[in-house]
Amino acid sequence: MAGIITQVSQAPVQANIQPPLLTRLSLDLRGKRFSVDRETIMNLPESVLLCLFPNGLVLSRQATSMTDQGEGVEEEEVYGVDFDPDCFSFVLQFFRSASDTFYGTETSPGLFLAQQHLIDASPSSDFAPNQNPLLSKQAIIVLREELEYFSIPPKGGNASTDANGIANESMLDLKRDCGKYLLEKRSIFTALQRNVNKENNIAEQHLIDMLCMSGFDRDDEWGFRAIEPSRCCISSIALVLLKTGIVHHPAMSGEKQVTIDYNQMATAQKLLLFWRKPARKCWWDGIEIELKPVGENAPRVIKLWARRVWTLELSLV
Repeated sequence: MAGIITQVSQAPVQANIQPPLLTRLSLDLRGKRFSVDRETIMNLPESVLLCLFPNGLVLSRQATSMTDQGEGVEEEEVYGVDFDPDCFSFVLQFFRSASDTFYGTETSPGLFLAQQHLIDASPSSDFAPNQNPLLSKQAIIVLREELEYFSIPPKGGNASTDANGIANESMLDLKRDCGKYLLEKRSIFTALQRNVNKENNIAEQHLIDMLCMSGFDRDDEWGFRAIEPSRCCISSIALVLLKTGIVHHPAMSGEKQVTIDYNQMATAQKLLLFWRKPARKCWWDGIEIELKPVGENAPRVIKLWARRVWTLELSLV
């Protein structure tokens, strides 16, 4: 098998910086409106931005204007985006919560205030802020999966396709049932671990180990998981805070004392390879399941093939 995970060259998400810059974008995600400020958009993971704006991101477009009974009225420009609005909400909420916890809010100081002294007290230039942004930024591991599945109906059943490859209603029902089955399998690492056990792929095992040392647990589930409309495809995303080795200890006075586990910090720094450089891994996964097709009395064994594409990156906010 090829390398466990490879860097991919992707079309850069470009921002037209010619004035005037839009401070907020109005987005329509499959009928649901979002108003998001420019800074929030630019802090999102690149792999998510590429899904939102596959043709590039333009932040300087002016809103159009119209005249109504002689009075100038500004008309809001809305960008239509083919992306799951619930997934977008999940990402926005996680990033906002992570930022508030790290930098603090108007009413509550964040972790960064308590650890600022570490920047000047680092024992080595390797941990200086210009060499190691993990001291001054909140790091988030972003793991996404695109799962495209293919259902092979049992022989002698009602599910089939015609000469032109068009599925009948029984076949469509079978695909929907298979999608519901896969949707409920929320464990992140089960499929990859199954592939490790099958192929004895050491690199894949190292990937699982690295992620579990850096913030994930081996029994973690996808934070968001949904079937794409009108497609045999399931999109999933998991977000976790990177374990940097910076530990905040509650003090008797109510202040926080901070220490660094430099071994953990060294492990965390390896994830910086994926900062602004999303990497992908693709593999095929085949299983057999028992389903009771519509119109049939007994369950049948269905062969399910899934093409899984993982995208891994690190975000700093």
